[in-house]
Amino acid sequence: MSARDVIANLRALAARTSDAHGAQRVAWGPVWRDARRWLDGLLAEKGLRAESDIAGNNWITVPGARPETVIIGGHLDSVPNGGWLDGALGVLAGIEALHRFSRATPPVTLAVVDFADEEGARFSRSLLGSSGASGSLVPDTVRDLVDRQGTRLADALAENGVDVDRMVEARRALDARRPRAYLELHIEQGPVLESMGRSTGAVIGTYGVERHVLRFVGQAAHSGSTPIAMRRDAFLAAAETALACRDIARRHSTPESGVVCTVGTVKVEPGIVTAVPGVCEISLDQRALEPATLARALADAREAASRAAAANDVTVEWRRVWQIEPYRFDPRLVALCTEAVQEVTGHAPRLPSGPLHDAVEMARVMPAVMMFAMSRNGLSHCKEEDTPDTDLAATIEAFQRLVDKTVAMVAAG
Repeated sequence: MSARDVIANLRALAARTSDAHGAQRVAWGPVWRDARRWLDGLLAEKGLRAESDIAGNNWITVPGARPETVIIGGHLDSVPNGGWLDGALGVLAGIEALHRFSRATPPVTLAVVDFADEEGARFSRSLLGSSGASGSLVPDTVRDLVDRQGTRLADALAENGVDVDRMVEARRALDARRPRAYLELHIEQGPVLESMGRSTGAVIGTYGVERHVLRFVGQAAHSGSTPIAMRRDAFLAAAETALACRDIARRHSTPESGVVCTVGTVKVEPGIVTAVPGVCEISLDQRALEPATLARALADAREAASRAAAANDVTVEWRRVWQIEPYRFDPRLVALCTEAVQEVTGHAPRLPSGPLHDAVEMARVMPAVMMFAMSRNGLSHCKEEDTPDTDLAATIEAFQRLVDKTVAMVAAG
């Protein structure tokens, strides 16, 4: 297996599906479909082919001597103006692994899956295809989501041959594969490995997420004629809450387990320079590795928002957008991953993942683990996303060893 081939294919995909601002492979769109056509051509050169499941995920399979399956996952879709590695690294490294095993019948079946719409960039619903495959998707919660042009998710999926109400049927097809292990290679998307001077790490689990929209309602008023003491400023209440959530994250973080809280969107009404904001909506994204810690951080945020609302004589309402529990990856697979990294790089850091990945959904179904490659300057979801070739090559080699070790473990029963 040539790491150089994987890197060359990643660059070829980026050249085909990026512009001056970065990758444009947003799920369900024309560039994403073109990326999959490109992948079909690459597979044909290797004597492989992809088949789509009912949730829109693409599967490439090499049958083994036994039907139990080791699955390698990733995704070709990107955020708008994204990077050249996010998601695609796992798919293309997995295909190289399959190609090597396809030269002779492997002891167990191997499959690579390109999950559809991991990013959730267009409709703000991440892990869409993998949640269909795991059976956790609730169609009623996503059917009427709309993009910025007002297109419904259900309609966009239909344009791509996917019926949102049938996506969860993909779980039956996954179960029929007799899945025994799930492996995913990804860039870290953060600064930890680089700060340690390490190229590769074993991922112990993923943060849970509590994502809400908070709506503060006060009273719009003229900015010149309304004294500060008499204002009901919704924005100030939201701002105080945002600052409080930063302190909540600091308070609950430990050296072993961090907590993050992010206010990523702010919308004020009436939104003019001469008016006190009467309404302010903010998003709040809270993440932690330990369920109890995440619950405490959310409770503290609710209390902080209530205090800020009272202090500014406004009201506050919460609306949950999304929630997912923290996941600890399988200890046996984490041990194999650590071993593979140690053999190739001479070090074996373990770290959690703050971003979500399809591995979270697959961990509902089978033992799972992830391996990270370092991200230069900790950047991702932007055109500056990068990992030096030497670090990529080391990580790809370590991942191949993880695949070999996992196949041997599953074959041994």
